[in-house]
Amino acid sequence: MQGSLTFHSKQLCAVKKSPKSYQKKIFFSKFAHRKSFHLTPTKLTTMKQDMIVILDLGSHENTVLARAIRALGVYSEIYPHDITAAELQKLPNVKGIIINGGPNHVIDGVEIDVLPEIYQAGFPVMAAGHDKALCDVKLPEFTNDEEAIKAAVKSFVFDTCGAATNWNMTNFVNDQVELIRQQVGDRKVLLALSGGVDSSVVAALLLKAIGKNLVCVHVNHGLMRKGESEAVVDVFSKQLCANLVYVDATERFLTKLENVEDPEEKRKIIGGEFIRVFEEEARKLDGIEFLGQGTIYPDIVESGTKTAKMVKSHHNVGGLPEDLQFELVEPIRQLFKDEVRACGLELGLPYEMVYRQPFPGPGLGVRCLGAITRDRLEAVRESDAILREEFALAGLDKKVWQYFTIVPDFKSVGVKDNARSYDWPVIIRAVNTIDAMTATIEHIDWAILDKITKRILAEVPNVNRVCYDMSPKPSATIEWE
Repeated sequence: MQGSLTFHSKQLCAVKKSPKSYQKKIFFSKFAHRKSFHLTPTKLTTMKQDMIVILDLGSHENTVLARAIRALGVYSEIYPHDITAAELQKLPNVKGIIINGGPNHVIDGVEIDVLPEIYQAGFPVMAAGHDKALCDVKLPEFTNDEEAIKAAVKSFVFDTCGAATNWNMTNFVNDQVELIRQQVGDRKVLLALSGGVDSSVVAALLLKAIGKNLVCVHVNHGLMRKGESEAVVDVFSKQLCANLVYVDATERFLTKLENVEDPEEKRKIIGGEFIRVFEEEARKLDGIEFLGQGTIYPDIVESGTKTAKMVKSHHNVGGLPEDLQFELVEPIRQLFKDEVRACGLELGLPYEMVYRQPFPGPGLGVRCLGAITRDRLEAVRESDAILREEFALAGLDKKVWQYFTIVPDFKSVGVKDNARSYDWPVIIRAVNTIDAMTATIEHIDWAILDKITKRILAEVPNVNRVCYDMSPKPSATIEWE
């Protein structure tokens, strides 16, 4: 399909350009762009969940602390150290604050600290790893031990803050629906729908919150897995009856990416071009002011925060353009992958969708290493399809968290048809994780790997080797780029 089509339930029709011109709205906010956090504009009084706010003062264990508090049954969120008292007071149902200090508390040679006004904001405060804190409860720096952290903060969370154990997915969904309605009102949201679990969960949340005021846009950037775009169209237009716009932008993206080798540049091109496509689609409609995204907390951490260096820019965080034309709606940006899946099940999404293979926004563009060529891209696509098929036959699709193939931008000498070949290798990666912050390698039965290898070598052109990646995270990341 070329251009854009809109799907309403089971009917297909061409998108009609709105007779009203779309007035661009330049949106600049430190809480809506790049290494930032979205705050709700007004405090809700109907929130179902109490919340403990974690202020990042350079700790390596922010995510462990957040998950430890949630394991106690209390919701938690992580915010930058320089949040203001006014911004804190706009957050819903805050019961207490934990200042989480650590080795990254010096930035550009200057020691950072929370604003003094935080201590007068009206919330109980404790600190860990920050001796200069102006509060009574000060603990040593937290280590990577969730059980020890739970024991250390339990009294503060329950006795001092009076927080209730009301963190669960039913309450989370209800709260996010109310927050979305408060932020958006009766206006429209354009959702970047990749079809992965993150954007699918956001789609379900937005459908529940604003119904027909949601317009889902699926952009086929030519970097999708085999059959991926077709599946997205089927599920969301036919099964969930969402307003879906399909845009085939294959040539546009691949042309922009031609001869681009650096992975960060690739991510920024893909992220920026996504936004440009969404802006164009918004101009065909009336009153689109918001962009929905499936951003989750690991995306934010890896893209870099004020106290942590970037690992890689995620297209929906570090890849956003400076002149962003939308206000962002990101209801799951504080969740981890396992929590996103639980949220999807709570919303009634099909199991197959909730537990489908994670797929990065830049798609196969980060698995076709170096400058993307169309033949190598097809090698990635076809080898990935073989891997997914064989893992499903072996039951590994329900055991392994993420598995995919990579084709690097170098060749090696081999033998094919009794003659010298000079072709690419295919690298198989299969990892298990809970929260995507760390990952271990799945030990695949040799017979299964042997079968996959034989199929790839026989069925994928211009490939003469198959390798298995044994690197955990850290020191590797889950993806290669």
